[in-house]
Amino acid sequence: MDKYLLGLDNGGTMIKAAVFTLEGKECGVASRATEIRSPRPGWTERDMETLWKQNCACIRQAIAAAGIKPEGVAGVAVCGHGKGLYAWGKDNRPAYPGIISTDNRAWKFPENWKAQGTHAELYDRLCQQLMACQQASLLAWFKEYDRKVYDNIRWAFSVTDYIRFRMTREAFSEATNISGSGLFNVRDARVDLDMLDALGIAEAAGMIPPVRYSGEHLGAITKEAAEQTGLKSGTPVAGGMFDIDSCAIAMSVTKPEDFCTITGTWTINEFISKTPVTGTKIAMNSLYAIPGFFLIEDSSSTGAGNLEWVIAACFQHESPPCGKNLYTYLDDMAAGVSAKDCDVYFLPFLQGSNRHPLAKASFIGLTGFHTKAHLLRSVYEGVAYSAKSHIETLLSVREKPAALRMGGGAANSRFWVQMFADILELPIETVTGVKELGALGCAMAAAVAAGIYRDYNEAACRMVRITDPVHPDPKTAGLYRSKYEKYTAVCAALDTVWNRFEV
Repeated sequence: MDKYLLGLDNGGTMIKAAVFTLEGKECGVASRATEIRSPRPGWTERDMETLWKQNCACIRQAIAAAGIKPEGVAGVAVCGHGKGLYAWGKDNRPAYPGIISTDNRAWKFPENWKAQGTHAELYDRLCQQLMACQQASLLAWFKEYDRKVYDNIRWAFSVTDYIRFRMTREAFSEATNISGSGLFNVRDARVDLDMLDALGIAEAAGMIPPVRYSGEHLGAITKEAAEQTGLKSGTPVAGGMFDIDSCAIAMSVTKPEDFCTITGTWTINEFISKTPVTGTKIAMNSLYAIPGFFLIEDSSSTGAGNLEWVIAACFQHESPPCGKNLYTYLDDMAAGVSAKDCDVYFLPFLQGSNRHPLAKASFIGLTGFHTKAHLLRSVYEGVAYSAKSHIETLLSVREKPAALRMGGGAANSRFWVQMFADILELPIETVTGVKELGALGCAMAAAVAAGIYRDYNEAACRMVRITDPVHPDPKTAGLYRSKYEKYTAVCAALDTVWNRFEV
């Protein structure tokens, strides 16, 4: 019987399941949108039981779409958005709705830790900036504002760890996820009790499950999970990983000279290093999926999720011409306005900002002349400008790469890929033959855990195919250079007023 691998990707807005051959061919895909609740401004949550059921449905649909039997699946792994909090209670049920990485309720805690000198004291061990959406901040928030929930927490899971727990009923913290949580000594790769005590959440030490790596075997599908997912009971389950690691693995980022950007709900920009890069403007160092490497990252929730909002607000009733899907239609509409003629600037801060904790999304420069097409193009450009600001930070500590590998929703748009190449002034490579990069990275983890491939390097050689690069247009790149300066000037001006806004 032919063998297959199943990857499951739990992003901030979508669940995707995909079945792959051992050579990386995508042969069955399913997806479901997840309902996001915002009970208060700055809060983003979802029901954890519903999330599990949606994962089960996606697995069943992907297996059916691939036309395979469940016993053909040689291994499973899960990836998901980083940060956030999926708290499992001592009463063996969710302790609270799942909190997504766009949540900003705990924004005061990182600000206070910085002002009090706590962050500076811990930085050499954290190797990262503290953020409102990390487990450390959210647990501190619960301790102060909802002690009943805090005292009931048995496991402080990431979404990856939560879904794997429901599959296997074995609790673990996967290394790439816990190392981005603010709860972990990244430099020494261990839980640090003194660090948790300094953050005021010493109790969290007992909420962190044992830490394991992405390519390790961490259990098997239980009988109960088999009934719900359609998988065979006993199917091996790998550790899985943070989705930004999974996409990087699926783009064959296996060497320090590699560099990638992922434009999904977040814009994630990263490379790997044998040592942490600290004492710079770079916000995040975490453990990479390949043991022995650190992931050097600069990111924010300013990615393609902004386009989804524009679609919901302005284009949900559009009827594309026959033969075109909505996204191709929108690409063509945005392309109908030239870069030179689009003098509207969009700040892509609908779900937070890399510039100021209270920044809000904004259109700047609107007049009665402008149309929906101008607004649309400004959103595409604003997302790319935000990515450029992160990439400039990363390139301040390393050489420019020969090419940049791009994943996420934006990579499916040739128009957007060319725009990124022009704005970044770098050739852009993408992965061919696969739409679901996060799920492919999971499949590679499952293959390593199952012993099909000895490591991620071998898995990448067998399962990943990179396209020829899209090169920047020098004439357009020069125009974007000038526009980016204006974008940064607008951001800087508005940074002076955001403190007048409440979350």
